[in-house]
Amino acid sequence: MESMEAEKPFLDFVKDKRIVSIDELKGHEDIEPTYLDSLTAEIEADGILKKPIVADERTGVILDGHHRVAALRKLGCSKVPVCFVDYNSPKIIVQPGRAGETMSKDIVLKAGLSGVLLPPKSSRHMIRFSKEMRHISYIEKEVNVPLEYLK
Repeated sequence: MESMEAEKPFLDFVKDKRIVSIDELKGHEDIEPTYLDSLTAEIEADGILKKPIVADERTGVILDGHHRVAALRKLGCSKVPVCFVDYNSPKIIVQPGRAGETMSKDIVLKAGLSGVLLPPKSSRHMIRFSKEMRHISYIEKEVNVPLEYLK
């Protein structure tokens, strides 16, 4: 695949990138405590957050980055870099994280807005390109924001 620069016309669902209050974001999945501990230690040792969170621009529901948000909270951060997207875009697809399960955008939004969280890793957000699908983390360009700036 070409670089992300060549894909810009296909990335029209990316609406904004900015640092926001961590409280503006709403999770739709629970977290795995062991992975959270490991990721928190890694972020603390690095002293930076490498990649932004992806969230729906309309609702603030997190689409990718639940564990990063939880780790930042543990580290006392009050802000987070976010890549906001138009979740209604047909280019954003949600798949179940486990075989045999069902998942939809409505299920994701309902969980995020109600606070009744889905199990960890129960959804997988993908981007549909003309010839292939990529995980939504593809749009998470490195930001390398120092943790001090996020406190």
